Order: sequence, then C-alpha cells, then structure tokens
Amino acid sequence: MGKNLRSQRRGRGTSPTYRSPSHRHPGPVAHPHLRGAGVVTDIFQAPGHTAPLARVRFDGEEVLMIACDGLSIGQAVTHGMPNVDRGNTLPLREIPEGTLVYNIEAMPGDGGKFVRAAGTQAVVVSQGERTVVQLPSGQFHTFHPDCRATIGAVAGAGRGDKPFTKAGKKYFSYRSLSKAVFNVRGVAMNPVDHPHGGGSHQHVGKPSTVGYDAPPGRKVGRMSPKPKRLKAKRRRS
Repeated sequence: MGKNLRSQRRGRGTSPTYRSPSHRHPGPVAHPHLRGAGVVTDIFQAPGHTAPLARVRFDGEEVLMIACDGLSIGQAVTHGMPNVDRGNTLPLREIPEGTLVYNIEAMPGDGGKFVRAAGTQAVVVSQGERTVVQLPSGQFHTFHPDCRATIGAVAGAGRGDKPFTKAGKKYFSYRSLSKAVFNVRGVAMNPVDHPHGGGSHQHVGKPSTVGYDAPPGRKVGRMSPKPKRLKAKRRRS
C-alpha cells in the first residue's frame, strides 16, 4: 500500500511539519479599524515576515503594521485621515494618482492582502468608480475606492542579496513560513512513496500528464485542464 504524498500531508493540516508555529509570531498584521494619529515605538524583524514590522501606539492601543521604507522610531503616522505622507494609511479614493502604496485591501475592511512582501510597491494609476493600481508584477488591478492602503514602499528591499550561508538558517526561516525547506523529486523516491518513483534510473516511466479527475494520490506531474462546458443558451420564446 502506498504512502501519502507531500501535498496530501500538507493539505491535511495535522502534521506539525507543515503548520506555522503561532508562538513565533507577534500577532496579526492588518489595518486597524480606528481613526487617528499614532507614534511608532519599535521596528523589528519578525519570523514569518520578509518585511520588518513596526509597533504603533495609538490612544491606549498598540497595533502592528508593515514598516515602509524610511520609517523611523518616534515618527507619527495616521490612519483614516487625509494626510498623504509616508507611512500613513487612508482609502484609495483619497490617494492622488502616481502615489506609491502597499498593503492594499482586496475588500474594504479586510486588513490588507496585496503588496506586503519586502521591497514591493504599487502605483495608483487612475481614480473613478474603481481605482486602478499597477501591482509589482506590472499587472493592472481595479479596487474598490474604499479599500485602504499605506503610502510608501515596503522596507527590506534586497533581502535576497544576503545568502543563508548554512542549511540551519534556511530551515528555521522556512519553518516560520510553514514551508518545506528542501523538496525531494518524485523520480528520486521509491515506488511506494510517489507515482514517479522506482526504476533502474531516475525517470517517470509513464505519461506525466494526469486527468483533472484523478484521485489525490495519483494527481502528480502536469495537470490536465478541466474541460470547459458551454452553457446552453435559453431560447427566447
């Protein structure tokens, strides 16, 4: 009887190997539901985040935000106020065209989903019924004007320039991201571990394309696209 594949173990969610250790994370990093001015009290590097985080203290409340490039301790930042300055958060409809933004909400109030990695930035292109933003990939995306974003670019650019130097650092870095550090190829496994395993030399040994309706234990390699079925148009009587 064969074993579960790596993707099956990860999807099950019960193994600590593929579970992000919550005790290593300082807390949720999202736009707070408040309005006012705060002061940056600390900037630190947190496991599981490529960009440095900043602690911002408002009136009796402390929140975490993704630090922008050039942010400093003691700097004042605002949330929800019409102040277009680096580190401030406000709705997209109040941000002028050509402004650099990051941590953009996909839906109003979700806390931020787009442009959160270190060194990334987006540009507000046009305003209207929908706000058009150019993402770091170059793709143009439309957002609801009430979606919030932070002015500036995410700090931590050039993080890939410094090598890990040893496998231990890479292990703990990827462990916080709940990702496997090293991935063994299927052709290098035994037949009991993977459909591509076994043989006198490393090769797939069968067509590597599987159907879209294949069971989870056999759905490896190149996936066939699901056939598109055209809906029959209703004839108007």
